[in-house]
Amino acid sequence: MQITKNTVAIIDYTLTDDDGEEIDSSSDGEPLRYIHGVGDLIPGLEEELEGKRAGDSVKVRVPPEKGYGERDEALVQDVDRKHLPAEVELELGMQFQAQGPAGLLVMTVVDIGDDTVRLDANHPLAGVALNFAVTVRDVRPATEAELEHGHVHGPGGHH
Repeated sequence: MQITKNTVAIIDYTLTDDDGEEIDSSSDGEPLRYIHGVGDLIPGLEEELEGKRAGDSVKVRVPPEKGYGERDEALVQDVDRKHLPAEVELELGMQFQAQGPAGLLVMTVVDIGDDTVRLDANHPLAGVALNFAVTVRDVRPATEAELEHGHVHGPGGHH
């Protein structure tokens, strides 16, 4: 069976940046299970997996515009420390959730000053080309319940 819209694909993957640094991998855990064609994967990877079968291996370089987008410096802002929870000891890399005009934003602390904190709402992989090495383990039709709920059920999926 081929990977097409509304199939469940089960893949092993390793993700690296252009310097060869590993960003993520399924090698030390469960494979990734997803429903193809419903927006579970970044567009550039999903396009490359279309039509693949169990046993196929692909290497894919996904440019930022087909991954997590380009960085938007308008999403970086300095915030007065008094607007952040006083009981929290701030650290670089710490993340906060904030409600923005387009919904929930995850903001990462990228600089800590005496009176202000610089927060970045860009996805951590925005502006980064993503290099995937993928092996397709299995492909099957998604069940009606999986399509209705929008996620894979069973081992490694949600119930």
